[in-house]
Amino acid sequence: MQALNDFLLLIDSYIGSHIWFVLLLLGTGIFFTIYLKFPQIRFFKYAIRIVQGKFDKEDDEGDTSHFQALTTALSGTVGTGNIAGVAFAVHLGGPAALFWMLVTAMFGMTTKFVEVTLSHKYREKAQDGSIAGGPMYFMRKRLNISTKSGKTIKTGYWIAGIFAIATILSSFGTGSLPQINSISNSLFSTFGIPHMVTGLVLAILLAFVIIGGIKRIAKVTSRLVPAMALIYFIGAMAVILFNYENIWPSIQSVVGDIFTGSSATGGFLGATIAFAFNRGVNRGLFSNEAGQGSAPIAHAAAKAHEPVSEGMVALLEPFIDTIIICTLTGFVLLSSGVWSEKIDNRFQLADLQVLNTNEVSDQTDEGKMTLSDHISGEESLPLFSGQIGVKDGKISSPVTMIHARSLAEDVKVKKGNTLYNGQLNVSNGNIVIKDEHQSLIERIKSQFTQSGNNQIIIEGKSLIHSAPLTAVAFTKSWFGQFGQYIVSIGLLLFAFSTAISWSYYGDRAVTYLWGSKYVIWYHFVYVIGFFVASFVDTTIIWTLSGITIALMTIPNLFGLLFLHKEMKSDVKRFWKEYKQRFPEEKNVPQD
Repeated sequence: MQALNDFLLLIDSYIGSHIWFVLLLLGTGIFFTIYLKFPQIRFFKYAIRIVQGKFDKEDDEGDTSHFQALTTALSGTVGTGNIAGVAFAVHLGGPAALFWMLVTAMFGMTTKFVEVTLSHKYREKAQDGSIAGGPMYFMRKRLNISTKSGKTIKTGYWIAGIFAIATILSSFGTGSLPQINSISNSLFSTFGIPHMVTGLVLAILLAFVIIGGIKRIAKVTSRLVPAMALIYFIGAMAVILFNYENIWPSIQSVVGDIFTGSSATGGFLGATIAFAFNRGVNRGLFSNEAGQGSAPIAHAAAKAHEPVSEGMVALLEPFIDTIIICTLTGFVLLSSGVWSEKIDNRFQLADLQVLNTNEVSDQTDEGKMTLSDHISGEESLPLFSGQIGVKDGKISSPVTMIHARSLAEDVKVKKGNTLYNGQLNVSNGNIVIKDEHQSLIERIKSQFTQSGNNQIIIEGKSLIHSAPLTAVAFTKSWFGQFGQYIVSIGLLLFAFSTAISWSYYGDRAVTYLWGSKYVIWYHFVYVIGFFVASFVDTTIIWTLSGITIALMTIPNLFGLLFLHKEMKSDVKRFWKEYKQRFPEEKNVPQD
């Protein structure tokens, strides 16, 4: 598992986590924001009117309404990114990461407006009569190169094919795997429900919904999204108001750390400006998916005769998803203070590292600096290899453990429910436990038999991240321990709806590449993958999601930039029609 995670991290370091990807993403949003004269501000009120059906015609063609398309796309974006992703970003980059998430969302509103408009414009009818659309369609039709001799090089076909394949991969890396992983982890920590039981039940429900196609998906998501948003809002506001004295300090920490990086505090060992910027933008994209090209696939099914109108509907997504919901999560984490506190938890091996020294401490400024440099990769401390002794659950060898980017304390090793006595094998700082290499059949069997109680477990105090961190934060309110149930329920609804929407995105990509008849096989693999991911290590899944996001985003952004002039012409044409239909309105934008 660790070797696989290291390999995926190496790949991700050259694409999704690299600074050039972040600059391309933000740069595209900034370019279109200036080029189209801040449409996220000027067009906002018109976007709300269009969602209400003010611009519709009776003969508009499509499978869903504006509102259903918006909620379907929102269900694809409002997921673990809002609960687990924000917590992960703050865990890595500190409070400043939240600021960069909001910046990403602001420019992402324009990016999503552009990508949905172009995709809706070039949508088609599939073999089964349903509407099929997405970036692959405008890529195939508009990104070909004409030579001086009059020949056409079909580059658009290749780019569209790459995007479609990346969409299928991303439907697992974004929509299926991390969603069920976060759900199963949350339900296990809150209610003690075995991971595979959660995975099995939800996989059956998922199969039932997605077999009904976009119309059933739209009906389900149009009910789920408002309900889950209301539940989550009430729980988040309860935490923020309960800790009202920390609201202003939280705002100060977000703004004050933008250009300085986040200092070490509590168990948090600090983060540089560059790291906070990179993680904030990266997690911001994972949350609202602006530029990734996923939402245009859902919006392509909307009933609309004018593509720019549907683009305006999409403009609302990053605002709702990131500027509202992610901000709520961020201030829950900061006002409660749990983001920098060490908490009793079960260690994940992919987050655990063993150092060949016990002379480093996080109680002094010098020790914090040494640990921070090691975690950031600037200077490495010696890693342990060999065997470490364990007596009555306590480590007897002179080593130090780092878990979740913090110095682990009160470490206990158990075998099932009893304290462990024996040896742990360590290779280059990574603990190797035989149970981690069980076959799939053995893992499934261990979940439903007594053998599942004999696994080696390492527990202790350390920082935590992702959904468990948000769950702890929600207990710091009038609801007390019941607050964690809000997170569990919210995560269940958020993440499950995301998995539903992403099955449709992958479905359309399969339809584009091979036709409608192969969709059933994709659905089968999607549901199986959804089940398996319920008991796979969280860290590896987050790493995989970062790679698949990049594989979709890069060709999509280049396509948007290539068609910038066409986009501007379409916007002018829309406002011309709008003025003809509503001549009584004043101060209507010109372009």
